[in-house]
Amino acid sequence: MHMTRRSAIHRTAALGLGAAVSTLVSAQAQPAVSNGDRRLRVAVVALGRGMAHVNTILSLPDVDIAYLAEVDPQRLAIGMKTVAAKQDAACKGVVDFRTCLDDTSLDAVFIATPNFWHTPAAVLAMKAGKHVYVEKPGSQNPHEAELIVAAARRHNRLVQMGNQRRTWMREAIEALHAGPIGEVRFARGFYYNGRPTVPRAPTATDAAFNLDLWQGPVADEPDRDIRRFIHYDWHWLWHWGNGELGNNGVHVLDVMRWGLKTRYPTRISYTGGRYWHRDKQETPDTGTAVYDFGTTGMEWVQSSCMPRSAEKPLGECVFYGDGGTFAINGSAWTVYDPKGVQMGEGKGPGGKDAAHIGNFLEAIRGNAGLNSPIDEAQVSTMLCHLGNIAYRTGTVVQCNPETGRLLDNPAGEKLWKRPYRPGWEPTL
Repeated sequence: MHMTRRSAIHRTAALGLGAAVSTLVSAQAQPAVSNGDRRLRVAVVALGRGMAHVNTILSLPDVDIAYLAEVDPQRLAIGMKTVAAKQDAACKGVVDFRTCLDDTSLDAVFIATPNFWHTPAAVLAMKAGKHVYVEKPGSQNPHEAELIVAAARRHNRLVQMGNQRRTWMREAIEALHAGPIGEVRFARGFYYNGRPTVPRAPTATDAAFNLDLWQGPVADEPDRDIRRFIHYDWHWLWHWGNGELGNNGVHVLDVMRWGLKTRYPTRISYTGGRYWHRDKQETPDTGTAVYDFGTTGMEWVQSSCMPRSAEKPLGECVFYGDGGTFAINGSAWTVYDPKGVQMGEGKGPGGKDAAHIGNFLEAIRGNAGLNSPIDEAQVSTMLCHLGNIAYRTGTVVQCNPETGRLLDNPAGEKLWKRPYRPGWEPTL
């Protein structure tokens, strides 16, 4: 289809905000056919976080939502109503997203399921020839982190992870790399919140809610009623989730690793505990994860159930160098000299979901490189998995800085891969 004047204006904005080729070399595929202005057809899977995908896609030019997939009939109805109000093209609502994968005219699948579905769903979509946008962390365990990257290479598909800061913090990282604080030695990141007790209340699920498909590949745990943890609190149970480190920590770890220009560490520790509530949560609400890269290091400081309002960190993440401090907060940054005196600041255009999703769509059209290709994104996700292994085993994890593989850690090796329900294990 020919590009309209309106779509050209929107596309120029998307390219300017987030469609630059990644500064890091990627093994990601290129589209089989480059057609810079063609209209795309996509599916969105899971309509919790996925509704942000829906609303963003509806705001972008030359793309139609062809399918919505959701196991909760109430959420599916809301999603279908939203699309019908803003899109002329027909959209089909389905319970099982796998039913849409046979549609050869479908270009891409947006996956906003719980973490434990990220890699299995992405691999199925890639096998069916679809490009994939998958929410963070993209994998639930180290084995899946390796598998999703291998699948993207095997099937030659574009896969972007939903770590949007890779798009809207680009100017901040470029400013850091320009050298205002000299050689960067260390970074600190923060996550503070005031989360309530878990589970917050019994979940009243519709009788038509497909619990079997919601759980999908996860092995059964008959002694635990997972319905009480739908739709969010599954994050805090190790059998399903990755705790706060894999929920919000992945964003900040990714930015710090990006700023430090590093990949895998040599040593990882993560200590803390469940201090604020006596409830069903298994993952820590308070803790510090520390990563040693040999010549540089970083730490992530977490307080999920106490917002620490009396403290005012300089930013979401802070870098320390020979010549001062560089603090990033959103798309803005501030530079301080060694004595703490401000000596510079700046602000990028931001953009959040629209710019990052726009970059993915432009990559499919052949107009851009991915800002967060899955092979680069999963290095940061692996930092979450390694940190959680350190916490769960009570060890200082040693790993190969080239591959991220564990060194001499039998207890950690048992957590490298999860058991799957019969017939559900993802394969290349």
